[in-house]
Amino acid sequence: MSFDLVFAGDLVLDEPRPDYWLAGIAPALRAVDVAIGHLEVPHTRHHSEMRSDVPAPGADPDNIPALAHAGFHAVSLAGNHIADCGAIGIADTIAALDAAGIARSGAGPDLTTARTPCVIERRSGRIALLSYNCVGPEESWATDTRAGCAYVRIETADGSRIAPASPLERADPASLADLAHDIASARTHNTLVIVALHKGIVHTPARLAPYERAVAHAAIDAGADIVIGHHSHIVRGIEFHRGKPIFHGLGNGCVVTRALSADGNDPARAVWAQRRQALFGFTPDPAYFLAPFHPEAVNAMLGRVRVNDDGSFQAGFVPVQVEAPGRPRIAEPHEAQVIARYIERITGEAGLPPINARMDGACAWIR
Repeated sequence: MSFDLVFAGDLVLDEPRPDYWLAGIAPALRAVDVAIGHLEVPHTRHHSEMRSDVPAPGADPDNIPALAHAGFHAVSLAGNHIADCGAIGIADTIAALDAAGIARSGAGPDLTTARTPCVIERRSGRIALLSYNCVGPEESWATDTRAGCAYVRIETADGSRIAPASPLERADPASLADLAHDIASARTHNTLVIVALHKGIVHTPARLAPYERAVAHAAIDAGADIVIGHHSHIVRGIEFHRGKPIFHGLGNGCVVTRALSADGNDPARAVWAQRRQALFGFTPDPAYFLAPFHPEAVNAMLGRVRVNDDGSFQAGFVPVQVEAPGRPRIAEPHEAQVIARYIERITGEAGLPPINARMDGACAWIR
């Protein structure tokens, strides 16, 4: 079993010309056996929004084929926004992905479907992708009778409602047991198991929430080969557990949307823009009006893993620079060195074991 893999973080294609926005990272996606990203919002023309979280309108279903054009083979779906347009939004998204030939995991008409991995076949073996939302809101979770996403239940420190802005602290043991069961079920002969976790603290450099390493390690302990994280909209550190790579936060794969900027025609958006500044202490660069994130979020990456015939792993990342107003592209050599040092630094600042990233072509491999 051998694979070359690339992983992208959050994908929000909520603007015209989706092929243009993805073109800057497409060469890295097309150069490997399998490329996987996280689809952050539903793609639907049904615009009834769930108001339990920051508003995220549905994106155009016609933008989905651009993911396949760019080189994506599969996406994870379990996240805090996938249910924002209800069951219809999830169904429309799945239909658009299926029509484009993109595999998906993490959401569906019921919990059983949401917890079912997608399987990607290659000559050297199979890849099973499982996807879970760790941040809520609870209204987005699938049940036996309700559409939604798969999840790992993370209890709050103060017993408050489980939601992205709550003080999420520790994983529920029963939920971890469900995760372990799903991984064991997905793991068959010659199958690489990848677990995608929507987790972390948004818009905050370096810092990991108390539960993050525990859940990622539990996935590896249960038999997962690779763990990838997203949600925070800024990259996080990288570590190995039992020789298996964990990308704690892939940041933004490609986010282009006007939904996060203040809009005079939508009071909810203006309220969120004000609240973001109060909560996280930064004002986005106005030049990044399609990706109004923390200034350090311009230091981006694609996760990179090579699985060798002997079962060993090489891991690293492709440094990515985000250009205004929000278009990612593979970093130039001088930019790549800066981004590599940034990933090394935030890994240490998060309390993770130090890493040494060295450039080899467009990839920074961790030694």
